Amino acid sequence: MTHEQSDTKARLLAAYDAQLRTDAETPSALKVVQHGPLRLVTFMKGRGFITYQDLGTADAGAIRRLVSEALDHYRQADPETNRIEWKTRGHDHAPGLHEALVENGFVMDEPESIMIGDAAALAVEVQLPAGVTLRQVSTEADVRAMSAMQDEVFGEPVSDEMAKDLLRRLALNDGMELWVGEFENRIVTAGRLEPVHGTDFAGIWGGATREEWRGQGIYRALTAARARSALRHGKRLIHSDSTEYSRPILERSGLLKVSTTTPYRWTR
Repeated sequence: MTHEQSDTKARLLAAYDAQLRTDAETPSALKVVQHGPLRLVTFMKGRGFITYQDLGTADAGAIRRLVSEALDHYRQADPETNRIEWKTRGHDHAPGLHEALVENGFVMDEPESIMIGDAAALAVEVQLPAGVTLRQVSTEADVRAMSAMQDEVFGEPVSDEMAKDLLRRLALNDGMELWVGEFENRIVTAGRLEPVHGTDFAGIWGGATREEWRGQGIYRALTAARARSALRHGKRLIHSDSTEYSRPILERSGLLKVSTTTPYRWTR
């Protein structure tokens, strides 16, 4: 990494910590309780989420207590919560956090890369394969078709839950956009754009492309379309938590890996 890239990475990571690790991270929360540095979040359908801007100077003993106290909150004050995600970041000072989470029944998931870049750098013209078109969707039929396609690509059973969630978000008119790429009226790629209110950021999430259509520039074109829309919303930065499949694509598009994020999951 060059000195210039290192400076850019530090600038982007500082913007991420300052702007996104706040209430902006959980716009659809039903409830948020502050416990020390922790934000204990409750979403619909029994889902809990624990995040924070930083853990300050907490040592391993203090962190162990925070983990235990956070779980006690959900067990006692929020008994309908049946699953919790604790979102960690690789650049945080958090001694003993992994051990404390595992001791309390959390299971570590796969790490992902935190990717950030200038929206203008992504908003390029990308040639699509013949017959493939991109569009924004919002009707129930389109949303259900998009959600089912993503479930299939991710190897999960087709479920109503995500489609209902997306339809509810669209009804709230909170700025979220759904984008798809189609060939002969069949969705072959899809993803969301989520402008983050009060920040310079828009997030790109849920990217999925059918296996037979990968490597042809379709996902990069979908990313470019969402970046152009982000710029129309006045957002100059794009962020995403990326798997090892999508990370190289976003790097080729100009995003930088600034850190990692690893979810730890607990079920009642």
